[in-house]
Amino acid sequence: MDCDGALYWPEERVLVIADLHLEKGSSFATRGVLLPPYDTAATLERIAALIARFAPHAVIALGDSFHDRKGPARIAPADRAALAGLQRGRDWIWIAGNHDPDPAEGVGGSFGGALAIGALVFRHEPTGAKGEIAGHLHPVARVAGRGRTVSRRCFASDGARLVMPAFGAFTGGLNVRHRAFADVFGTFAFTAHLLGEGRLYAIAAARCAAD
Repeated sequence: MDCDGALYWPEERVLVIADLHLEKGSSFATRGVLLPPYDTAATLERIAALIARFAPHAVIALGDSFHDRKGPARIAPADRAALAGLQRGRDWIWIAGNHDPDPAEGVGGSFGGALAIGALVFRHEPTGAKGEIAGHLHPVARVAGRGRTVSRRCFASDGARLVMPAFGAFTGGLNVRHRAFADVFGTFAFTAHLLGEGRLYAIAAARCAAD
């Protein structure tokens, strides 16, 4: 688990990212809600930094890579070129999410509903199965102490399954004390690994603050 919110598997040289929600800004603009139109560029820049650091052979995007089904058509030419550059020389697998077109046109890569590598299964929506790495829930942990509360994106894991944080620049989050996480893990006896500056902070979910 990386403090930027990605997962890297050194033996397989696989980089995993979840819930990019590319073109969220332009999606809101079509409904008259104005957000800065730079989320796709910012998210791709963060992915570029990870690729420069890890040089993966493959990238797996765990679904909801686009904010809506028309997102791929709205990508600016410069961002489309940047995405093509990130894909050059490596496999790029788009896992279908509930927001995504499947397949999307003009974005390169290959498409699938889930991907198994050895004992691990990569999919968008978590089912609670052992060996599963999923996204969808956008986990966020709130920790209270010293008179203030800190809220951070996090990985959620009990050592047998993992829910990844949302990676996109404009993505929100769901508190790890929400019932949806207990449904995945069967209990709140899992660990939230909060994203920090240069490191992760492991906090028992049961110790995290509720909303």
